[in-house]
Amino acid sequence: MVFLSSLRILALAPAWGYEQRMNPDPAIAELCDALLDGVARGSLVKLTLSKPTPTAGDIKTIDIRPIMVKRELKLSFTTHHHTRDVVKNYAPHDAAELIASQLTEHFASAQMSATSGDVKLVRRDGKWQLSRHAASASAPPELSHDRAKQRLISSEGKPYLYALGIADAKGAVLKTAQDKFRQINKYIEILDGLLRELPKRETIRIIDMGAGKGYLTFALYDYITNTLRQRVEMVGVEFRADLVAKCNGIANAAGFTGLSFAQGAIDAYDCMGADVVIALHACDTATDDAIAKAVKANAALIVVAPCCHKQIRRAMGTIDAAHPLHFMLQHGTYMERMGEMVTDAMRAQLMELHNYRSKLFEFISDAHTPKNVMIVGVKAAAPLSEKAKAALQTSIDASKTQFGIAQHQLERLLK
Repeated sequence: MVFLSSLRILALAPAWGYEQRMNPDPAIAELCDALLDGVARGSLVKLTLSKPTPTAGDIKTIDIRPIMVKRELKLSFTTHHHTRDVVKNYAPHDAAELIASQLTEHFASAQMSATSGDVKLVRRDGKWQLSRHAASASAPPELSHDRAKQRLISSEGKPYLYALGIADAKGAVLKTAQDKFRQINKYIEILDGLLRELPKRETIRIIDMGAGKGYLTFALYDYITNTLRQRVEMVGVEFRADLVAKCNGIANAAGFTGLSFAQGAIDAYDCMGADVVIALHACDTATDDAIAKAVKANAALIVVAPCCHKQIRRAMGTIDAAHPLHFMLQHGTYMERMGEMVTDAMRAQLMELHNYRSKLFEFISDAHTPKNVMIVGVKAAAPLSEKAKAALQTSIDASKTQFGIAQHQLERLLK
């Protein structure tokens, strides 16, 4: 009870920061008051911000719940983007200020659940309306920060994970494979959202270019088949014949009848008929080969995680001391980073030019792998207008001029 008393003192302290700095709408302020009161009483279960406005970008909702972190009460924000979730924790008053800001600028609805009673806030015709309701939750909130991680791919009962050296015979993830297992689940989390947005089809055809040892290929096939219950025909393309033979053996042993591996190079493999084309960590212009193959096959979804980026970096090496960015690009590390950003941003633009809605984002933390950027292209339902195409082409041409690029490899392939 000591900690609850301390919270009450904290919650009732005068001159709350969000009121001083923001002066929010009275209804928003009342919701924040109810939130902090719920925190003080230990009755707050959850608060959800929904109905994002156009200024919210790709954010769908934000879920907020109380947690204990090192014996200190925090409010945990889980921001749901279209392709990932971001979790951050805040002190209660900082959280109230952030909630007031989000509602003022980016959301049109909030729903608070507490054992003491629910509160609903909605903006209609530019005016905020707050209403109170009977409690929908009867149990106190779960404050543990260390709840078991719910993963889309479990390690139990997965013989392919044992064969690939990710788990032991009993299904426990090996200590040396923890990062790889997290990467597998993050990858499945991203693909899950993307696949669910595709038009429904009886069988989904997937080409995984540069499948390597097949970690992600096996996991994706398993998830689509056994979790989504979707029929799939999936081919992992790999240049190294020994890996192809090994992966085919694992697929057969696992009973994955719709999964096979083929020996070949990315630029030589025929992708026609594919609904989804994936290329993870294909080196340098091999990523461009995969994107071009997918575009020409009219694939509904393109997913690539590039690496190396040598072509554009070499072109940028011609920049001289008179260039406005020479002060930065004269350093090899920054030249490399800028080369990556320019290469991938232009790839995204070129995909847009060929009627794909593109996204570029961090796939997994660079603490686990430096190859952590993913580019996604989703086939647009309607073609771009000529005006939009012209604007994109102008931007691409300007980038080439600025960085000394004669022609991006993907641009050449798509012509």
